[in-house]
Amino acid sequence: MYKLDLPVDLKEVAAIERRRNKEQQRQSRIFNAKARTMGVDVATLGKQVEERRTMERTEKAREEAFDADREQYDKIALMLEQREQQLSRDLDRAVQNYRAQHQKPETRREFDLYDPDALKKDRPARVSDDDPRCGPASLQKFDGEDLSEKKRRELQTDMTKKCLTEQKDERKRSEAQQKYADNLYDMKRIELDERAQHLSTMEEECRKAVDMATNSYNQALAMEASERRRLHKQQEEDNNFAEIYNHLTGDILTENPAVAVSAFGPHRVVPDRWKGMSPEQLKAILDIQKQQCQEKERLKEEEKQDNMEWDRQRVLAARAAMNMEQQEQEFSRETRMRLDGYNQQLSREQRAHLEYLDNVVYTNSPTAHYHTQFNTTSR
Repeated sequence: MYKLDLPVDLKEVAAIERRRNKEQQRQSRIFNAKARTMGVDVATLGKQVEERRTMERTEKAREEAFDADREQYDKIALMLEQREQQLSRDLDRAVQNYRAQHQKPETRREFDLYDPDALKKDRPARVSDDDPRCGPASLQKFDGEDLSEKKRRELQTDMTKKCLTEQKDERKRSEAQQKYADNLYDMKRIELDERAQHLSTMEEECRKAVDMATNSYNQALAMEASERRRLHKQQEEDNNFAEIYNHLTGDILTENPAVAVSAFGPHRVVPDRWKGMSPEQLKAILDIQKQQCQEKERLKEEEKQDNMEWDRQRVLAARAAMNMEQQEQEFSRETRMRLDGYNQQLSREQRAHLEYLDNVVYTNSPTAHYHTQFNTTSR
C-alpha cells in the first residue's frame, strides 16, 4: 500500500550535492586562519575588473562593427539577387511577348495540317451538277495534285527564314544581356571578396595586439606575485625567529607563577602564562559537569518518551492502513463475485442461443455431396 521505491530526482540530488560542496568550500575558507587574516588585494582586483570591462567594451564595439558590415553585405547581396531575378522575369516576359506577337499558330509552316477550321475553310468537292470543275467522269480531284504547291512552298520558306532571323536576333540580345549581368555579378563578388579579406586582416591584427597586451599583463602579474611571495616568506621567517626568541627568553619556559596574574585584577589571569587551577576551581568545574550530566540524562529520558509516543502513533497508523487494505480487498472480492455471476449468466444465455441456432434455425446442414458440386468445371 505504501510505495517506498520512489525514483530518485536527479536534479534535487545534484542541487543538494552542489550546496554541500559550496558549504565545504566556505568552511575551508573560514576555518583557514591564514587566508582569513591576510585578506585580498582589493585595489588590484578592482584594476583587473576595470581592465576586463575595457576589453569587453572593445570587443563589443568590434563585434558591432562586424555586424554592421555583415548587414550591409547582406543588403548588397539581396539587391543583386533581386536585380538578377528582375532581369530573368523581364527576359521571360519578352520571350512570351515575342511568341504571342510573332510566333502565332497561324504563322507556322505546318499549321494547315492541324488547323481546326480546315474543313470550314475548304471548298466543297462540287457545288452542283453544272460545276465546271467536274470533268467527264465527274472526278473532282486526284491524290497528290496541288496546283499552288510552288507558291505555297515559297511563302513557307520566306516565313521560315524570317522566323529564324528573328529568333537569332532575340537570342543574341538575350546572350548580351546575360553576359552583362554576369560581368556585373563577377565584379561585385570580387569587390566583396576583397572587402572580406581586408576585414579578416584587420581582425587578425587586432587579435595579435590583444594577445600581446594580455601576455605583457600576465607577465607583469606573475612578476608582482613572485615578488609578493618573496616578501611574505621573508616576513614570515622574521616573525618565526622573533617568536622563537621570545619563547626562549620569556616567562613561559621559566615556570614563574607570578607572571600569570593579570594587571586587570586578581580574579583574572593571563592565558599563555597560567600554570593550572586551584582545588576550589576544580571542584566547581566538577559540580557543573555533574549538573550537565543530570541535564543530559533528563533530556535523554524526554527523547525516549517522545520516541515511544512516535512508535505508538506509527503502530496505530499501520493498523488503520491494514484495516483499510482489508476493506478494499473485501470490496474487490465482492465485486469479483458479482462479476463472475454476471459472466456465468451471460455464458448460459449464449449457450442457450447457440443451442437454439443449432436445433431450430440451422437444421438443414449441408452434406459432403453438396460441396462436391463446386469446382467441377472450368467456368
